Amino acid sequence: MLYHLYETQRALMAPFSEFASATAKLYDHPLSPFAHTPWAQRVSAGFDLLHRLAKEYEKPAFGITSATVHGSNVAVQEQVALAKPFCRLLRFKRFSDDPATLARMKSQPTVLVVAPLSGHHSTLLRDTVKSLLQDHKVYITDWTDARMVPAEAGPFHLDDYVAYVEEFIRHVGGGEAHVISVCQPTVPVLAAVSLLASRGEKTPLTMTMMGGPIDARKSPTAVNNLAMNKSHSWFENNVIFRVPQNFPGAGRRVYPGFLQHTGFVAMNPDRHLTSHYDYFLDLIRGDDDSAEGHRQFYDEYNAVLDMPAEYYLDTIKTVFQDFALVNGNWVVAGEPVRPQDITRTALLTVEGELDDISGAGQTEAAHGLCTGIPKARSLHYTAEGAGHYGIFSGRRWREMVYPQVRDFIQRFNAPLEEEAEAAPPARRAPRKAAAAAPADPAPKGRARRASA
Repeated sequence: MLYHLYETQRALMAPFSEFASATAKLYDHPLSPFAHTPWAQRVSAGFDLLHRLAKEYEKPAFGITSATVHGSNVAVQEQVALAKPFCRLLRFKRFSDDPATLARMKSQPTVLVVAPLSGHHSTLLRDTVKSLLQDHKVYITDWTDARMVPAEAGPFHLDDYVAYVEEFIRHVGGGEAHVISVCQPTVPVLAAVSLLASRGEKTPLTMTMMGGPIDARKSPTAVNNLAMNKSHSWFENNVIFRVPQNFPGAGRRVYPGFLQHTGFVAMNPDRHLTSHYDYFLDLIRGDDDSAEGHRQFYDEYNAVLDMPAEYYLDTIKTVFQDFALVNGNWVVAGEPVRPQDITRTALLTVEGELDDISGAGQTEAAHGLCTGIPKARSLHYTAEGAGHYGIFSGRRWREMVYPQVRDFIQRFNAPLEEEAEAAPPARRAPRKAAAAAPADPAPKGRARRASA
């Protein structure tokens, strides 16, 4: 019933949103006589803000058409590498007419970015993809809004998510590729790599886990507390609804995106109110750059998707209530998840110092589970001053986190067997010299070898 009420409200607000947009232009267009009346700028700014508050936000496009590779500008084409009912695997293929640039691109590592299925579209990682394209061949998971998947496609569980990730890893190169997971997918990605290792299949060369709830018991946030303090039946009875008839997925049980979005806004209401008021003032002052920055952020932030109910409820129970991964009793499709079986994949965990979604230590906990990975191949990095979004988007991502990720991938861009063959014979260093050796540099953050 709530979903139907929301859709009714959205339909009623649509004409008002268009009216507000038209009125804003009427008081702003230089050829309009209303634009030259007193308070015209304030009236236009007010109606523009009302339009943005009332409008519906569709899924944005990645819009990545070019990238810079070692100083050369190359064209980028978005391609669908693999299509599944609940997800598309996208490839951002780069093109160049310069033979040297083309040869360099062909030799660069392949990276699979597993985007979160947690309410927002994968375009939230646009900045992540843009940076990675400088030095890598890039694939990303593009999860489908569950309300757009016909009920005939069947349910989608957390086990299915893990199976998708396994298939995508094989598709992009398996043991020759690198995997980056951001937020929610850190758990299913670790499960997928663990299952591959347990079966004796080739696992990725590296896996980078950023701001995810590997162990949600550590430094619990408001998000964790809600999931842990409410019963499984409470979630099923209070936040799961059926898709209305005006969508292809009519009748499918989902956790609606608008509920997730409401929860995100409720975490920092003052910050959003201030941002909207600043946007209003920017319009009055004629600060087009700041106003456009606001539009771009909220065009992305306000665009949400529905999650399949089975997947959402499985995640609540497995990750936030049973802690099945860290307790060692998670079974996926009849197979136990054993992170300790991973031996050839290097592991990097990244956390934001000010992350209010995944608390300190939650992602780093992966090192304590992956005991089969040598300590020299297990690294952790904390980005100082970065919140949750700052570790994969914005200035801190580009200047602090990305260099760490890039160098980590480059360092372990060879199978463990080849590294052993290429490595020179080890020499025992004198104790005093070893003790005086400086720590590895880390720009504006704290990087260290993670202990098992």
